[in-house]
Amino acid sequence: LGTSSLKLLLVDDKGAVIKEASREYPLIFPHPGWSEQDPALWWKAVEETMPELLEGIDASPVKGIGAGGQMHGLVVLDKDDNIIRPAILWNDGRTQKEVDFLNNEIGKGKLSDMTANIAFAGFTAPKILWVKANEPEQYAKIAKVMLPKDYINYKLTGVHCCDYSDAAGMLLLDVKNKCWSKQMLDICGITENQMPKLFESYETVGTVLPEIADKFGISGDVKVCAGAGDNAAAAVGTGIVSDGKAFTTIGTSGVVFAHTSSVQIDPKGIVHTFCCAVPGCWHIMGVTQAAGLSLKWFRDNFCKEEMDEAEKQGVNEYFLMDKMAEQIPIGSDKLIYLPYLMGERTPHLDPDIRGTFFGLSAMHTKAHFIRAVMEGVAFSLRDCKNIISEMGTDISDMMACGGGGTSKLWRSMLADLYSCPVKTVGCKEGPALGVAILAFVGAGVYESVESACEAMISTDKTQEPDAQRTAEYEKYYQLYTKLYGSVADNCRELASL
Repeated sequence: LGTSSLKLLLVDDKGAVIKEASREYPLIFPHPGWSEQDPALWWKAVEETMPELLEGIDASPVKGIGAGGQMHGLVVLDKDDNIIRPAILWNDGRTQKEVDFLNNEIGKGKLSDMTANIAFAGFTAPKILWVKANEPEQYAKIAKVMLPKDYINYKLTGVHCCDYSDAAGMLLLDVKNKCWSKQMLDICGITENQMPKLFESYETVGTVLPEIADKFGISGDVKVCAGAGDNAAAAVGTGIVSDGKAFTTIGTSGVVFAHTSSVQIDPKGIVHTFCCAVPGCWHIMGVTQAAGLSLKWFRDNFCKEEMDEAEKQGVNEYFLMDKMAEQIPIGSDKLIYLPYLMGERTPHLDPDIRGTFFGLSAMHTKAHFIRAVMEGVAFSLRDCKNIISEMGTDISDMMACGGGGTSKLWRSMLADLYSCPVKTVGCKEGPALGVAILAFVGAGVYESVESACEAMISTDKTQEPDAQRTAEYEKYYQLYTKLYGSVADNCRELASL
């Protein structure tokens, strides 16, 4: 369940994708910096794509369903399980007042002790406080607080559930002890009865409801596992299930995710510490708010010719954009992009910062802009990796996934900026494959997440770093890191106008 589209995969027990189907759905931007979606559209997308996925397929061997998806989104249901209001998404920045209250009044130290994290505008707890303060009538109706992918699991099974990896991103979970934090629930005015039941990611939450089984033509014995937040799911789907392994994903957002078998907490709160989909383990994660979103924004607004040409050629427009960017040298002829379309999490924790093109001159073409956008996103992801490394987490194995991970050029940028090889797996759909793997474990086909990954994941391509390119990128990266300080105060002034 992505931010812009739903993707369904039919996967066998060797990790082969038999078939896939997808549907896009719109984002709603009621005010600058706000981001919402109607959960009913997510379920409608499932209803439309499941028959397409299973058309011409004997569905009787289907053993399990796993769901993964966008994290942090606030989904609230009333006593009859009706949707109360549109979901407030992970990239929504309206909650700065609530974030300041939590970080300054409750205190970052206390928050970190309770939840292993500090408050961010995208997290779920500040959104609950925002609804309480700004929509008291809607707040009074809340009978259940859920996350996006868990709404799909509820529609499939009738069970209000959540896995630990997704719950860890709500600022409501005691991440060390893997239970709801009573103190945080009290702060938000929410009881444990209003929260979903917690499960390990591979655990079965229920079987498919009879009416849903009939609708989709599958057995009512099909087990539905708890699943995982998109990044924890992507970790499973790329085999990041042991220490020393990490992945970078470029989807709507960008993430650098490192597995750890011990709880490691960033005292500054710049990166997140969440539970992962492997029982008894955690992960450290840095987030770039607008990674693939930056390139999509540029495509949608400035690349109609490329989109039309791609349709004529029967290729993806991003493929053509890649080819254009490849013709431009490192540094985009001195054009630098700051990818802050939706504020930024790592490393700035700043919802007011905004995107910037720096160094624009008359010589710059559309191709320069495309390359600058890709480089700016890669610089931001380098910020994330730096902080994780500074915490003492050694990364020797880096995988790439998400839509941006299919770009050889983007993988090359990451390998050069990270100074380490960047690999891909045979299946490009890391999060969806990850929850398929979890569903196989839940259905009893494999005895553990690790053994399932070993059987179902294969490495595809490896992009090696180049020392000369690394040195060239480093010059521009160092300037990039200085630019935030040059524009941050002006962005805050702009936000206040």
